[in-house]
Amino acid sequence: MNVTTGGIASCDSALSQQRIQRCIQVTIKISKKIKGYSVGKPEAQIPVVQPDPHDVIAVPAKAEVIQMHEKVERPETLIGATYKIKSPLFEHALYVTINDIVLNAGTEYELRRPFEIFINSKNMDHFQWIVALTRIMSAVFRKGGDVTFLVEELKAVFDPRGGYFKAGGVYMPSIVAELGAIIEQHLKSIGLLHDPEMSPEQRKLISEKRAAYEARVSKDSSKKKSELSNDLAGVLGESARKSTDAHHSSPSPASGEGRGEGDEPSATSSAFPPGATMCHKCNTNAVIMMDGCATCLNCGYSKCG
Repeated sequence: MNVTTGGIASCDSALSQQRIQRCIQVTIKISKKIKGYSVGKPEAQIPVVQPDPHDVIAVPAKAEVIQMHEKVERPETLIGATYKIKSPLFEHALYVTINDIVLNAGTEYELRRPFEIFINSKNMDHFQWIVALTRIMSAVFRKGGDVTFLVEELKAVFDPRGGYFKAGGVYMPSIVAELGAIIEQHLKSIGLLHDPEMSPEQRKLISEKRAAYEARVSKDSSKKKSELSNDLAGVLGESARKSTDAHHSSPSPASGEGRGEGDEPSATSSAFPPGATMCHKCNTNAVIMMDGCATCLNCGYSKCG
């Protein structure tokens, strides 16, 4: 683009240099086709529209949510629970106390998390490892994050001398495993763990299969009783025919033995059918064979899926 300037026209020589520059005509040569034009206004101001204060949305201040971490200080008072472990491996009972801290109390983000654990007992034989174990678990609790892994780790510990059965038929492979079961119970009570509940259809199926299994066992037991009674009656009759001397014969012990056999099947009632085996998932004697597949009547676990 070429720019040329013309001369000064009708300008007084007495004008100042500034007014002379305003009188200069500037000529611009345009080499391209003009497609449109507009007249610009000097110092045109665009009006700014202010927002209506009634339309402004008030954004509430974001609440500061406190999560569990190792720098959280211990408050003066904690809430907790104490559990009793009575094991045949120990002469005296163990008392396990788990204290919890409440974070964001009084808000919608309120959380209850385990903070520390203690184990007390009159038995001082294993005092060292009890103190060491509780200190390590308390440190894990204060560290924050997912602490539920402690349950599986402790429940997987086996005693080389063998385990024992708790009340209700639940097998514990070691005292440490029962400690893991107590921590699991506590975490469920504060909402950190949840039981995988069986569906109504699964509960109904297990109930039907259990009734069928018990009916079959009862039928087989009655059949065996009948066969045993018949065999016993035949033996007694044969013995009576062969005896020729009443003074040397002694049928009373035989008949008494028969009554003893008849009283034998009155077994103690149990929560699960007799003959049930151990479930490796819930450690309960509740596994029976249903339709050719081992199924637990307590937790619903089945090897067939």
